[in-house]
Amino acid sequence: MHEDALESRSVRCPYCDTPFALLVDASQGSHATWEDCPRCCAPIQVRIEVSSISGDIVSVTLGRDDDVL
Repeated sequence: MHEDALESRSVRCPYCDTPFALLVDASQGSHATWEDCPRCCAPIQVRIEVSSISGDIVSVTLGRDDDVL
């Protein structure tokens, strides 16, 4: 992980709707990972799409643990 590739995104938990800041790592390219909600501790799927040309984050999608992202 490169610290210069970390970007903070404001997101909301798909379970309890709590807003929180999510640090997104663009250095890994497009990928999926899991994050726990800081309030309700539910497992959140995180899908990160990164441009292969510019390396910029294109989208960050959150879903419940049984959603298909």
